[in-house]
Amino acid sequence: MNVAVKTPYVRNSRLVQEGRPYPLGATWDGAGVNFALFSAHATKVELCVFTADGGRETERIVLPEYTDEVWHGYFPGLRPGAIYGYRVHGPYEPAEGHRFNPNKLLVDPYARAFVGDMTWDSALFGYTIGAPEEDLSFDTRDSAPFMPKARVADPAFAWGDYRAGLNVPWEATIFYELHVKGFTKLQARIPADLRGTYAALGHPAAIEHLTKLGVTSVELLPVHAFVDDQYLLDKGLKNYWGYNSIGFFAPTQRYAREDAIAEFKEMVRQLHQAGIEVILDVVYNHTAEGNERGPTLSFKGIDNRTYYRLLPEERRFYINDTGTGNTFDTRHARVVQLIADSLRYWVTEMGVDGFRFDLATILGRETNGFDQTGGFLHSLRQDPVLATVKLVAEPWDIGPGGYQVGNFPPGWAEWNDKFRDSARSYWKGEPGMRGQLAASLTASGDLFNRRGRKPWASVNFITAHDGFTLHDLVSYNEKRNEANGEENRDGHDQNRSWNSGVEGPTDDAAVVALREQQKRNLLATLLLSQGTPMLLAGDEFGRTQNGSNNAYCQDNEINWIDWGAAERGTALTDFVARLIALRHSLPTLQHRQFFTGAPDPVTRVADVRWLSPAGADMTPETWEEADGRTLGVLLNGRMHRNIGADAPQAAATPLILNSHDGVVQFRLPEAGRWNLLVDTTRPELTAGTVLEAGHVYDVAGRSLLLFSSD
Repeated sequence: MNVAVKTPYVRNSRLVQEGRPYPLGATWDGAGVNFALFSAHATKVELCVFTADGGRETERIVLPEYTDEVWHGYFPGLRPGAIYGYRVHGPYEPAEGHRFNPNKLLVDPYARAFVGDMTWDSALFGYTIGAPEEDLSFDTRDSAPFMPKARVADPAFAWGDYRAGLNVPWEATIFYELHVKGFTKLQARIPADLRGTYAALGHPAAIEHLTKLGVTSVELLPVHAFVDDQYLLDKGLKNYWGYNSIGFFAPTQRYAREDAIAEFKEMVRQLHQAGIEVILDVVYNHTAEGNERGPTLSFKGIDNRTYYRLLPEERRFYINDTGTGNTFDTRHARVVQLIADSLRYWVTEMGVDGFRFDLATILGRETNGFDQTGGFLHSLRQDPVLATVKLVAEPWDIGPGGYQVGNFPPGWAEWNDKFRDSARSYWKGEPGMRGQLAASLTASGDLFNRRGRKPWASVNFITAHDGFTLHDLVSYNEKRNEANGEENRDGHDQNRSWNSGVEGPTDDAAVVALREQQKRNLLATLLLSQGTPMLLAGDEFGRTQNGSNNAYCQDNEINWIDWGAAERGTALTDFVARLIALRHSLPTLQHRQFFTGAPDPVTRVADVRWLSPAGADMTPETWEEADGRTLGVLLNGRMHRNIGADAPQAAATPLILNSHDGVVQFRLPEAGRWNLLVDTTRPELTAGTVLEAGHVYDVAGRSLLLFSSD
């Protein structure tokens, strides 16, 4: 049905030209602004202009032209800073998937900047709450007073020499996952008025910590403009992580003091100057509009049937492969265009170096399921801009066939949860884990060694924003999420954690020492394995969330990094920095090819050997030993194809892991002499002990050793 709307404003009150259908969004050319909005099913689009604070609508102007399903108009004299929104007319037929309602002000999907915050009110909904068959009803209240508005942006910025991407080689990359606000909010060395902002992350105090560690790339939790869920606000909480996007081009204003665009660019410039890449965690799988009972904020009112996956037999309802109420429909070319345009914008205009895609399986799901040759994934592979940046998939969702680890196409890296699970279980002391751990130590070639993919495709992690921190992983058997107000029902129950004998905080010196040892074991496993390591911010000095493994809604000290703990945890930080330095210096730890165990046809030497405590090659029988918890691996540096012919021979590196609680005698390989570089029972070790070939070493319980040929 088409429903009339009350219109107290004069239409076409300024001279409007037809303009251009491309590019989409609001584009200033120095003399005026071109507006272009895609909608295949709309019947009319009105541009609404507001006062500078977004508080009052001053003009409502019909876009005069419609070309190739794009509504457009050009406004001479309009300048950056103009505040605007859209009202889109069309059929209101929920049963057919159409939810047009021009009483609802809509955010431009291509908006570069927002003004004001969304205030939850029943007027935001296209239907009348409480009406019979609610989402089939039609609400006539104006939502503009409760909506953020878009601002026409000026792209000018003085980048200097640091705009170009850094292009850190994949094999040298070390990700460091952090939250812009949480990383800097309590950092006393940053001025108080900057803390929690983009400017704070670009401050020398923040950069000093990153460079001391040696990480190459910061991975930022979502910075796209996002919405706080009403049910969280009602409980005094917020959507802290930010996985609830509504603007794919606009950096959220909540991490800025004034101009979010300029401040974000300056942050990137400062990080690039320090040699650190910026990777964005992006959420293109769903939006903040929820399901059929959610608000009408943008896409739902612009062209619901195009932007979202709807049940084919009942288009009133949404397919929910994300668990958030809706699913973005990347089967449609215009949706693919929107995402690709957004990604290119962040690379070419905002200076970022890559992206981590939340619930990325959805982006590759076609009508018949996940397809690595699907439209979206294919479009990124052939894009001349996006093919040059880092692309990382979170390769799962809750939809059918949603778990796709190892199945993304060449050019992509993927979060490898099998690494996380095998490392956690092994160091927890579970039997029978050596085979799974061996695969993880060598970048899960069983999953990724296909179609010319490289070891870097496996993004290894022990912890991430979602779940326990490293300190809590070794301190809690059970989650502690009561602060979320859901009676501890939320969050994962299968954490593969071990409290080291006491649940939670303790003064027991033996338990504390064991926990520190386990942290070093897990960190060393992460940073000395093949693949691309990802470190969670604060794990390097023992940050805690007090047992919470789902702190998504805690914008407070639960999430904000305690830099006092950093000062107390310098020994662990120094240990991590030394592991990273070793990784950068030893070619065997950043190999460009998968280890296979196959002998070289000339030297007859295998690129990797798996060793039992006796120093012999593992046999099928020893692999299957139920109580076997000790494993040695010898990486042969002389087999490395990434070493040039005129380069010095790379050292061989034995790695020994023992998750038994007691000492195990391990015979070192019968070749050369071995320099002990890492012993997790001796974190202060800097100059290794040189041992002869065949030496039997007493490997302490729950410890990891790294040697290099002398």
